[in-house]
Amino acid sequence: MSVQVANIATFANTRGTASRRCFRTRPLSSSHSALTTTQQLKSNDWRVKHSTVERAFSMAVLAVSAGKEDTACNPSPTVLSTWKAAEAVAFDVDSTLCADESIDELASFLGCGQQIKELTSRAMGGSMKFEEALKLRLDLMQVSQADMRRFIDSHPPLLSPGIPELVGELHAQGKSVFLVSGGFREIINPIAEILSIPRDNVFANTILYKEDGSYAGFDDTEFTSRSRGKPAALAAIKERHGIKSIVMVGDGATDLEARQEGIADLFIGYGGVVTRESIAQAADWYVKDLDGLIAALRG
Repeated sequence: MSVQVANIATFANTRGTASRRCFRTRPLSSSHSALTTTQQLKSNDWRVKHSTVERAFSMAVLAVSAGKEDTACNPSPTVLSTWKAAEAVAFDVDSTLCADESIDELASFLGCGQQIKELTSRAMGGSMKFEEALKLRLDLMQVSQADMRRFIDSHPPLLSPGIPELVGELHAQGKSVFLVSGGFREIINPIAEILSIPRDNVFANTILYKEDGSYAGFDDTEFTSRSRGKPAALAAIKERHGIKSIVMVGDGATDLEARQEGIADLFIGYGGVVTRESIAQAADWYVKDLDGLIAALRG
């Protein structure tokens, strides 16, 4: 077996150690020159070797994927200790704290649901700058103050299963809870009240209205009105409240940014509403229900 094949096969047998590495073969050594001999280039022999490489490569890739999935779903002791020791937890709202996307629901209420849903998907997947997606969505919806009031009255909050228990446990342990969302304060503030989260702990977008109540724009000074806004919000939280350790819980690319920029000490991906493979792969801990988070706090 060639050096390259041997390296791949060895790699495939070490699946538990590869959870955070992309698969790469090692550079070919000088012994690779042996492959150029007439005998080794005979067609039958080459097909056997080529097939062996393909099988070993497939095994290695599957091993890496399985190892990463095991790590995400079964958190390491370090991840668990960081979760338990955190002074504060910041939750995304749409498709995390709540089991729907409030902007999409508002758009459906206003009769432009499908167009807005596509923009939301692009924003959460990271393929469009958030501020661009936000402006496009709001310009399309042209939501008035009266529209917003009717929407809130007819759409009570739909909390994700386990959220009241999880937030209650965090509060019972003296941890601060924050809501950091690209959604709108008018929709999120009532949710914060239900969960006994102070309004000062809500970071979200503010819609602006004209004197007659028609749509005028949005407050672009809000952290979450722009790309990389959630890391900035978490940095402000840590500075204002003297918090040293904070965990971000969310379902999308904008939530992951807080961890990627080193502001959040841990990123817990939530797939109970929408599963995003890129988030599942990047999260320190990936969950589809909240029972494990609650149990870890109590353990």
